[in-house]
Amino acid sequence: MGQVEATTQREIAADPEDVFDALADYSGTRPKLLPEHFSEYEVREGGDGKGTLVHWKLQATSKRVRDCLLDVDEPTDGQLVEKDRNSSMVTTWTVTPAGEQRARVVVTTTWQGAGGVGGFFERTFAPKGLGRIYDALLTNLEAHMKK
Repeated sequence: MGQVEATTQREIAADPEDVFDALADYSGTRPKLLPEHFSEYEVREGGDGKGTLVHWKLQATSKRVRDCLLDVDEPTDGQLVEKDRNSSMVTTWTVTPAGEQRARVVVTTTWQGAGGVGGFFERTFAPKGLGRIYDALLTNLEAHMKK
């Protein structure tokens, strides 16, 4: 078993605080940003940043669906951490200034992968697939921030 990591980033032409607020708004904005890979989205507690408990199913491939129940924390300014109660998966969203009215958004997901041959394929292909999913979400976020 080894740790698997997927990272995606994007610069968005918007105030970093506004971008962070959009990502942290689990009850309003976040569901509008999710690509088709997410289903059964439900805020169970809170809804705005730290203290939120949110559920969704993530369909990474046609055969792989992950049932996620995530506790949200804000350990530092500009950072959201989503820890899955159902697995070792942790997703960290970091929003930092990238110039005048520009924000850099970095999303990193880590989890303990399988061992053996299956683990090899997971470490090889899962980060690319997850990267595409989060790239689609960041495209939606960028479009939302232009409104």
